[in-house]
Amino acid sequence: MTKKQVSLKLEKVTKIFYDKKYNTKVIAVNNSSFEIKPGELVTLLGPSGCGKTTTLRMVAGFELPTNGKIYIGNEDITFLPPNKRDTATVFQSYGLFPHMTVFDNVAYGLKLKKMNKEEIKKKVIDTLEMVGLKELANRAPSKLSGGQQQRVALARSIIVEPSILLLDEPLSNLDALLREQMRIEIRKIQKKLGITAIYVTHDRVEAMSLSDKIIVMKEGKIIQIGTPNEIYENPNSKFVAGFVGKVAFFEVKIENIEREKCIVKFKNKILEIPKYEKNVSVGEKAILMARPESLILKDNDGLIKGRVKINVYLGNTVESFIDTEFGEIMVQIDNPSMKKIYSEGSSTSIDIVPELCKVLKN
Repeated sequence: MTKKQVSLKLEKVTKIFYDKKYNTKVIAVNNSSFEIKPGELVTLLGPSGCGKTTTLRMVAGFELPTNGKIYIGNEDITFLPPNKRDTATVFQSYGLFPHMTVFDNVAYGLKLKKMNKEEIKKKVIDTLEMVGLKELANRAPSKLSGGQQQRVALARSIIVEPSILLLDEPLSNLDALLREQMRIEIRKIQKKLGITAIYVTHDRVEAMSLSDKIIVMKEGKIIQIGTPNEIYENPNSKFVAGFVGKVAFFEVKIENIEREKCIVKFKNKILEIPKYEKNVSVGEKAILMARPESLILKDNDGLIKGRVKINVYLGNTVESFIDTEFGEIMVQIDNPSMKKIYSEGSSTSIDIVPELCKVLKN
């Protein structure tokens, strides 16, 4: 890619939809601000209705903000029409032209730019080779698999060398194995081209595996921005912790904060937790966040007594579901061939690894 990489910035962007019939309004995006550095892939992650797709559509120009500004590099594009923005969108539905071959679908944007035929041919073949479809250039879209059609849609978007690539849940129509394969391909291509990209999804695995940064949204608001590692290990709320991964929550009392550790009491035992929200206070109740890998199974001397309900074997891990007084808790056992696996129906107990937990505001 020969173009200079650019940043994308949103400044206090709000989008309000008005229903004139019922005289109501819906705030789809509420005062959102963030910046994507040149060459970064950033994912907007959140449940349905959180505002992530509306945000993407405002960047593309399909929706206009009610308030705020949008910049590509130093250029204010807030109210530019879609065809005047240097963006390209890969949609969930592929949007391929059924009467055109793969070659012609990919070449379409270049033809609109009045590029000469030889240059178009070279660029299309090079791009199809990049996405692994060079041998299918003369095939109709209807003769392709879902994964192949999505590759064509991706090729059609990247061939025009946009400053910003927008991906709106592009893998949601694919089966699990194809989704996994395409995640890897999209990431490889994005890194190879060095293109700045926004990816929209409600799938945490996609977000974690693809992104340089993740923006978690809820009810139109940005809840947290961080790297996949930060979002997973240091969520700033119970909502983020639960949305980006499997987790158990326990109510604890904060006894003290000292030596950069939060001292909590749980079931009459004192735990020293190194990660905690800075707005928690001594004496108040809080939430202890424990991921499955921060829990270990013991015979009978752990903090929480329980009984094994079911074991799920996943090759390199076993997920053991334990019935306890706190409800069902999942414990992740890595390298199961080297560990004791408690049989289904047997009694066991769960202990907590403090270093892998975090104290959150109640």
